[in-house]
This record gives sequence, C-alpha cells and structure tokens, in this order.
Amino acid sequence: MVGASNVFNQIVERDLDALMLRTQDRPLPAGRMSVRAAFSLGILLTLIGIGVLYIINPLTAMFGAISIFMYVSLYTPLKTKTPLSVFVGAFPGAIPYMLGWVAATGKFGIEPGTLFMIQFFWQFPHFWAIGWFLFDDYKKGGFFMLPNGKRDKGTAMQVVLYCIWTVLASLIPVLGITGKLYLTTVSGVLVGIIGLGLLYYALKLYKELTAKAAKQLMLASVSYLTLLQIIYVADKFIR
Repeated sequence: MVGASNVFNQIVERDLDALMLRTQDRPLPAGRMSVRAAFSLGILLTLIGIGVLYIINPLTAMFGAISIFMYVSLYTPLKTKTPLSVFVGAFPGAIPYMLGWVAATGKFGIEPGTLFMIQFFWQFPHFWAIGWFLFDDYKKGGFFMLPNGKRDKGTAMQVVLYCIWTVLASLIPVLGITGKLYLTTVSGVLVGIIGLGLLYYALKLYKELTAKAAKQLMLASVSYLTLLQIIYVADKFIR
C-alpha cells in the first residue's frame, strides 16, 4: 500500500519531478513508463494491499486505506501550496508504524496510539532536514517543505522542538500508562541516550545552519528510529 501511494504520488507530480535532479530519473519523467501503466500498477497494488490487510482484520485495512487516501489526495497536492503539507503528510506517514499492533490485536487503543504519536513527531525533523539540504532542488519543483519557507533559525528551532517531543513520546511507555506497550527502566535509559544523540544533531543544525548539518540530522533521525524499534522489541526479552 505504501508502494501504491508512491505510484499515485509520482503520477500527480510527474511534470514537477522532471524539474528536480533527485527525481528526474524516475520512470514517468524519464519516459520509461506510461501514465496508464503506472495508474494500473497503482490500482493493482491498492487492491492487493487492502485485500491482504482485510484478510488480517477489517480495521487494519481501513487504516491502510485512510493512509493512501490522505497521502495522495491531501498531502501530495498540498506540497506545492503550503509548508503545512508536512503536518498533513505526517498523519498517513505515522499510520504504518502502528498497523502491526492493530493487525495483531484487531483493536485500536493507547498502545498503537502511542506508536502513532512517536512516528508523527519524528517525521518533522526528519523531513525538514531533507527539505533543508535539498532546498534548492525542491525549489525548482515549487515544493514548500520548510515551516518558514527558508533555512533560518526559526526553522532550526522548530526542528529542535520536534526532536524533543519525539524523544519524550518515545519515553512515555516507561511510565506504565500505555497498557501493554511498556518499557523497563533500562530500556528507558537507552532510549534517552539515543535521544540525546538526536538532539545533539538538531542543536548542531541550529548552531551551524548548513546543508551538511541537515544531512547529518537526517541520518541521525533514521538511526534513532531504527535503534528505537530494536530497543522496544529487545525489551520484551530482557525481563
């Protein structure tokens, strides 16, 4: 279903993708695939995705379908209109992170809601970092990705704040208030350590305001989310 979202996204943005260095070699702007073929592929992936998730349980399929709808119908067209597109896109972007829990239990509650919140906050520093070091390329396509529309202290401060909220949200399960999603104190300390690493690179961007610092933050954000997931899973085996 993520593949389906990407296909539809690239159909809508094919002319803009041709203007940017990072996307001009995609199948549609490069002429290696027709719009009709791409649309057929998108429909096929959507049907397969929803079908597989429905077999697991209807609630998972519903959330998956909502994710595709919001990504293609709301986030994609807003990218050339307003920086708020990142906020809108954070909703479908955070849904897959929680779907495993919904698929396993057939229910939506505090546990998948917490996972959603972590991924929701995480997306802002991650995508703003990308928008920072690819600022000129995005500008060619007319995309508004940074909250202030420019690479300044204001944008960097928002990156720092969202990093803080990401780490705090990641630590909530330590408090024992998120149902069956809980962490030991040891795991909480580990999450805190990797969180400090994320904040270090966010503050570095605030201090330096460079593309290099933004790229380092992007890599740090990916590392943070990967390590966070490993800690969350490993925690269940160290009790």
